[in-house]
Amino acid sequence: MGERVYGLLGRKLGHSWSVPIHAALGNGAYRLIELEPDQLAPFLRREDIGGLNVTIPYKRDVMPLCDAIDPAAEAIGSVNTIVRQPDGRLVGYNTDIDGFRYMARRAGISLAGKKVVILGSGGASLTAQAAARQEGAAEIIVISRSGPDNYENLDRHADAQVLVNTTPVGMYPGNGASPVDLAVFPALEGVLDVIYNPRRTALLLQAESLGIPRSDGLPMLVAQAVAAEERFFGKAIPASENERILAQLRREMTNIVLIGMPGSGKTTVGEALSRLTGREAVDLDQMIEADAGCSIPEIFAREGERGFRAREAAAAAEAGKRTGVILLTGGGIVKTAANYGALHQNGRIYQLVRDLSLLPTEGRPLSQGADLQAMWRERAPLYQRFRDAEIDNSGTVEDTAAAIWRDFCEHSGT
Repeated sequence: MGERVYGLLGRKLGHSWSVPIHAALGNGAYRLIELEPDQLAPFLRREDIGGLNVTIPYKRDVMPLCDAIDPAAEAIGSVNTIVRQPDGRLVGYNTDIDGFRYMARRAGISLAGKKVVILGSGGASLTAQAAARQEGAAEIIVISRSGPDNYENLDRHADAQVLVNTTPVGMYPGNGASPVDLAVFPALEGVLDVIYNPRRTALLLQAESLGIPRSDGLPMLVAQAVAAEERFFGKAIPASENERILAQLRREMTNIVLIGMPGSGKTTVGEALSRLTGREAVDLDQMIEADAGCSIPEIFAREGERGFRAREAAAAAEAGKRTGVILLTGGGIVKTAANYGALHQNGRIYQLVRDLSLLPTEGRPLSQGADLQAMWRERAPLYQRFRDAEIDNSGTVEDTAAAIWRDFCEHSGT
């Protein structure tokens, strides 16, 4: 027999991080396998299958096609891992539950004795329900669109202590949408979202603003993949691998975002960072000009600052959905509060600082003839609110780029 087949089985797999995770675990054969529903049964009859992960929408559909189901997966009612046994049988397991419990523990969120509200009723919801049962939750409520507990009567569960989102609401490319307003749940002690792209969904951004412990779904994705690899090859993998791979993926996915006063060097530093890291530099001002078909001074002349800010917010929302790039912003990006979520959802934000006397004003509509001291007084607290770190840009461009990259490598993996 030739090489065995390993991979992720699903219908639409455009933005999956499973291949790099399994590659990092040493499984170079792992690939994405997109199938239509009528192709599922014939595919699973192939004799060269070694091990598969299963994602939406097939986690329940594959169950009757397995030769046996692990009792834990049977109890959950969902299979996400299929393993070829030495005797040739295909056995279905659920490693999502390992991943879910790891995600919750890592975020310091305990389910024991808590009222847990779970949004959604699909395969991921079944996993969350089983995990909550295993962890000893006091009460488990499942919210669905048409069930007795639905989005119209959420206030019945205002005493929820842990909220879990298992719906795709807020997932790329639908960034910015949230399934619920956390103000409905004043007693929350934790928020878990199984979505991992973007890193911070609108739901998690709100949890962050309220100071509630939280996690996205990437720790779950990594931990379930590690557990699946252990099943595929019958070998134990050190627990430290979860954190190593998670940190590696975080660094790869996180954007570097540059903010700062007009003329503080964002474009030149961004270009130097691009050379240093091999990452694409995405200039929001260039996006705005391309969309408008004219220069930024012309936009200001035609539409005023208000028109420009609306265009800028649209560009930030679009560019902020990207992962693993460098985002270069205009000096006034911080004047629109909603831009914070757009830039922060996938990014680590750096404010470039340079002495005001060194800032050029040529070709900058709001800087020409302006009182830069007054502009600084207005914007300084806004930059402070947006930034994760402040970087001095009074040395060489290369030094500044190197300082950002050092900080990024140290902090973006957490």
